[in-house]
Amino acid sequence: MLRSLYTAATGMEAQQFQMDTIANNLANVGTTGFKRVRAEFEDLLSETITPAGASSLNGGGRPSALQMGMGVRTVATTRSFGMGDMVNTNNPLDIAIEGNGFLRVQKVNGEIGYTRAGNLRIDATGRLETQRGELVEPSITIPHDATDVTFRGDGMVTAKVPGRTDAVELGSLELFIFTNQGGLEAIGGNLMRATVASGEPIAARPGEQGAGTILQGHTEGSNVKAVQEMIGLISTQRSYELNSKVITTADQMLQKLTNLR
Repeated sequence: MLRSLYTAATGMEAQQFQMDTIANNLANVGTTGFKRVRAEFEDLLSETITPAGASSLNGGGRPSALQMGMGVRTVATTRSFGMGDMVNTNNPLDIAIEGNGFLRVQKVNGEIGYTRAGNLRIDATGRLETQRGELVEPSITIPHDATDVTFRGDGMVTAKVPGRTDAVELGSLELFIFTNQGGLEAIGGNLMRATVASGEPIAARPGEQGAGTILQGHTEGSNVKAVQEMIGLISTQRSYELNSKVITTADQMLQKLTNLR
């Protein structure tokens, strides 16, 4: 009886974690470049009461073991890096990555981060930066009198400047890919951080080495599907209620046991 109380409690804890994960996904349904997260679970080590092959009453070996499961636990969270919808913003400084790859940026404290959010802006000196002020690397400076800023699919940035009839190349964006994207660590602000699990970042020109291409005037929306998350929300709620019902039922059974004369 006590096993069922403990097992159901682990189930409630796991479903609570699942609910928290879904809540975070839904909260970021409108976040540029956000990638949905899925909770992963595994069963706990089962208690073996009688092992398989143990001697039976007739002298033979038991064909199967007698085991009791001890519940569930959360083992990991998996981030889905599927593409979000392309949102047309008609802003020439907005870019989306069609395919794999991340932009590399430098935070104010010097820390390096990687992002899929391409809603870029220009700082006071003309350098490309994110909405939060992280500088895009490698650095690209756009002159204050430049017009018709263009981001080509291969990452080359050009613009027209006074005194020149043809477009001037200002620099080229680089994308960074990882052997294991799932090993990246989210650090907030639409940023990821490389870890030992992700492997070292590999610099690539857009459209080469498996990296995606650049699409100007668009941003990549979140890949969270509200309907899918709502279905998961209902399923999680029902699972939580069932586990709480197990605890209530086990408690009632214990009460009857203690009331036996």
